[in-house]
Amino acid sequence: MEENLSVNYYHSPIGIIEVKSDPGGVRTILYIDETEGLQVPDGEKKEADPEGIGSLCVAQLDEYFSGGRRVFDFPFSQTGTDFQQKVWAALVDIPYGKTISYLELSGRIGNKKAIRAVGTTNGRNRLNIVVPCHRVIGSNGSLVGYGGGLWRKKWLLAHEAKYGHGVQELGDW
Repeated sequence: MEENLSVNYYHSPIGIIEVKSDPGGVRTILYIDETEGLQVPDGEKKEADPEGIGSLCVAQLDEYFSGGRRVFDFPFSQTGTDFQQKVWAALVDIPYGKTISYLELSGRIGNKKAIRAVGTTNGRNRLNIVVPCHRVIGSNGSLVGYGGGLWRKKWLLAHEAKYGHGVQELGDW
């Protein structure tokens, strides 16, 4: 299946994002921290499918980062267990500019005792930003756990607060 994927690279304000898609939808949206050997001109998009779903994803990410998009409407999916799919679906339901705790997320899927499994599943999300795992925080309001780095999580939350609520700064985390 990997050989059927198209790959797009997007220079975002928080680093290079790699988008892998096939005709059925976007399969991964991941940050690329190691760029050695990656042929992406600085400041430009590299599009493998200029008319495809990956390019639509990149265009919508552009709108998101410019503050104009809050909901993504291109097709996307990731493989996982029924439990993982339930957690990821609950993540998509977290409104733009809002946060919830891991405990609240486990309650939303109907199992408050599954808080650790919810955290693990959150960490396995391979559709960054679009499946907004960055909107999940600790019960005490602290920033915890983000595969792209806590600095990106803080940036994304501040970005959404700015465009969602007109707030310029979030508190110190």
